[in-house]
Amino acid sequence: MKIAIAQLNSTIGDLKGNAKNILNAAQEAVKENAQLLLTPELSLCGYPPRDYLLNPSFLKKMSQELEALAQELPPQLTVLVGVATSNPHAAEKGEKPLHNSIALIENGKVINYFHKRLLPTYDVFDEARYFEPAKETNCFVIKLNSEQNSIIPLNVGVTICEDLWNDENFWGQRNYQHNPLEDLATRGVDFIVNLSASPYSVGKQNLRTKMLSHSANHYKIPIIYTNQVGANDDLIFDGGSIAINRKGELVTRAKAFQDDLAIAEFSSQKQDLMSTNIAPTIDNLDQEMWEALVLGVQDYTRKCGFKKVVIGLSGGIDSALVAAIARFALGKDNVLAVLMPSPYSSQGSITDAKALIKNLGIASTTLPIEAAMNAYDEMLAPLFSGTEFGVAEENLQSRIRGNLLMAIANKFNYLLLSTGNKSEMAVGYCTLYGDMNGGLAVISDVPKMQVYSLCRWLNQDQEIIPSNIINKAPSAELKPDQQDQDSLPPYEILDEILHRFIHEHQGIDELMAAGFAEDTVKKVTNLVRKAEFKRRQAPPGLKVTDRAFGTGWRMPIASKINH
Repeated sequence: MKIAIAQLNSTIGDLKGNAKNILNAAQEAVKENAQLLLTPELSLCGYPPRDYLLNPSFLKKMSQELEALAQELPPQLTVLVGVATSNPHAAEKGEKPLHNSIALIENGKVINYFHKRLLPTYDVFDEARYFEPAKETNCFVIKLNSEQNSIIPLNVGVTICEDLWNDENFWGQRNYQHNPLEDLATRGVDFIVNLSASPYSVGKQNLRTKMLSHSANHYKIPIIYTNQVGANDDLIFDGGSIAINRKGELVTRAKAFQDDLAIAEFSSQKQDLMSTNIAPTIDNLDQEMWEALVLGVQDYTRKCGFKKVVIGLSGGIDSALVAAIARFALGKDNVLAVLMPSPYSSQGSITDAKALIKNLGIASTTLPIEAAMNAYDEMLAPLFSGTEFGVAEENLQSRIRGNLLMAIANKFNYLLLSTGNKSEMAVGYCTLYGDMNGGLAVISDVPKMQVYSLCRWLNQDQEIIPSNIINKAPSAELKPDQQDQDSLPPYEILDEILHRFIHEHQGIDELMAAGFAEDTVKKVTNLVRKAEFKRRQAPPGLKVTDRAFGTGWRMPIASKINH
């Protein structure tokens, strides 16, 4: 039996568009002689729908669209569609009003629903806000037409995303009371399918493969895993759907970071999955992160209704990387770079920015800001009289640039991409209403040293990012001879402290025990806490690590920590 794995890019809320994508995948599956089609978690409404789920009319339309889709699907194909459904016991039992469900469709009708058992509430997930977990294992029987024209019933175990992520045999512990894999193993299912919308973070594809290989081998049950692809707001979904045989061997893999229809094949004689197409994996983590960022910009721009983007180009490495990502995501004709030199901008930075523009083939314009700076100085002179030039004046330059960029974005309906990296966002080395302006913060989850690594990887075959941009000392160029290290520790040290503090939750004592100087540790950790009010006002940023300053970052603004 052939099982089609539809790796779909759903747009949240676009019920008709998503249904059309499912129908197209079903028609392709029939051409491949598949009997069963899998689609991702909540494939009909897109994941994560968040508070759309609180709208009764949205849920009603989803149910109606599901019924209409069922009638259009090829009758010879069994289809699993991800959908949110009402919980009929919510009022009487005091339960949550919805289930995160799978609709089983056969012969033009929805014949059953299966509900998700494990509901994540960590990081970017908040499923317990909406859904009631299922209390029983999910499975159904599909009839296989054998080569001998006999009918063989196959028992298919059904899981949804997190249901696979609680096997204590792999993790060493349980995070939930139940292990759906173990429960399905006791039911004697022939194979397990999983409908997922698993957000990307660097290295996660490899982790998923290891986890599923371990579980399939441990329980001696084949597993077919389909994952959503595309980007929705800050979350990127990498696809990478796979099938694992009962020995824990990879037998099918869909392409990463793009729509795909992969075919897995189950042999009733061997009671196992056969090897089919295995798309090549991305082994280089720089390339993997690059592909994720390009997809993130592409989908955010498209799904928000924009065609073109505008970027402030300084001649520094951060804006250079963002410009390159935008160019590869949207095409050279859809990117506008704006140079806004001040009296403090070095000629080298202007030259470097122009070289980058030429390499990328994108449009550009130059708007010197000295006249605006002088106007602000004149207006503020009575109030600022007798004070020294400082941060307020430096930030004015950034805010002038931010206003110019927003004016261009408003005038021509462009999406403004902000260019700050994670290291800067962490310690507040950024200006509210200035360089933080924008609709999307492309590299706000990419640490500074990773920015350098990505640019070097990008240049491996030809020079795209001018070498001067990579090799020169980083500077905001807001005053004469300024360098980032005037205010911050070297980025090699800063990024290591930030990783330990943000990702590994290490405290002051642990950081000092790791060999970092006490004054440096206290300065950095205090800067992270004090910058929370800035991050709260920042545009959404693409999540590419396991701990991003986005929907999964839930820190107070007004707080005090005693060292």
